[in-house]
Amino acid sequence: MWYVYLLLCSDNSLYTGITTNVNKRFLDHKNGKGGAYTRSHPPVKIVYSEKLKDKSSALKRELQIKSWSKQKKIEVLQIFVFCFFYILLL
Repeated sequence: MWYVYLLLCSDNSLYTGITTNVNKRFLDHKNGKGGAYTRSHPPVKIVYSEKLKDKSSALKRELQIKSWSKQKKIEVLQIFVFCFFYILLL
């Protein structure tokens, strides 16, 4: 399984990437072993992850998310959180 994930960075920016292990990749980023962006914008937490069937699907989804504005990413995350809690309350 592959995942696309979003990290909240210390400057409130969002970083999008793919991996087979989100928690390990997050620790890699925190320890300066991730992408160049997260070396200069340290990640604070994982704010989203999505499971996909293969690497190709994950890459396509990553490109889609990266094409969105920061505002759209925030709006989609807010909808996701709202739906998640709504389902929990059912």
